[in-house]
Amino acid sequence: MLSLVKVHLLIQLHLPVASRQAKPKLIHKPMPFFDIRVALFLLIGIAGSFAAPTQASDGGANQLEVDAEIAVNEVRTASATSAFDAASWDETVIGAVDRDVFSLALSSAQRAIARGDAKPSTLTVIDFSVPSTERRMFVYDLRSRALLFEEHVSHGRNSGQNVPTMFSNQPESFMSSIGLYRTAEGYFGKHGYSLRLDGLEKGFNDRARERAIVVHGAEYVNGATAKTQGRLGRSLGCPAVRPEIAARVIDSVKDGGLVFAYYPDPAWLASSTYLN
Repeated sequence: MLSLVKVHLLIQLHLPVASRQAKPKLIHKPMPFFDIRVALFLLIGIAGSFAAPTQASDGGANQLEVDAEIAVNEVRTASATSAFDAASWDETVIGAVDRDVFSLALSSAQRAIARGDAKPSTLTVIDFSVPSTERRMFVYDLRSRALLFEEHVSHGRNSGQNVPTMFSNQPESFMSSIGLYRTAEGYFGKHGYSLRLDGLEKGFNDRARERAIVVHGAEYVNGATAKTQGRLGRSLGCPAVRPEIAARVIDSVKDGGLVFAYYPDPAWLASSTYLN
């Protein structure tokens, strides 16, 4: 890098000899065009040498920002991955859900995310192998790994009495469907505030919207009554919940959450693309 002193000397070398000698008065003589060009070139070079460290500094700062963003994404990915590992959940947090069913639900959710089928913040697990007189619906926040709801839920009237044993994807079957669902929009219908579901498993629940299989509140979902009559009231296939908590559940899981409806059905266990 040229110093200011060297620039001054170089400019002086291009001036007439008389201009470098002692003189009684200033001599006003235009600088030749060539001299001006040389001086400007040298000054630009000096300015560039001062700017270079700044640019390098800016580049370093940009690289630090990129590195920081990569680190944050790695932490988020690691956190998301561990959220789908059942062993990373505190057993006192997950409620009364069967541990194996919970693990299957997490695995199914992870596969759905990997395939781009969902970006859920919640996972709802319904275990239809459990009697309707017991709480068998569990809603989890995947970000905080917290149990939000542990509730009774109905099954279809043609699926069985207290414990359902038959499931269908067909319209007018009045049976429940099993498999993985993605929650859609909330709306107001004949059951009040309700939540539409989109079934993700072909042949098992992919006709859910056509069948109007939705989450809604229903008076027949009542734990006290269930104990008296030996079972909950049954729906036409919808997973109905207590009216008192229906709106809160719907608002917690709508618009992209996942719902895993489980039953140890051999055909589904063997062919589900989210389980295998």
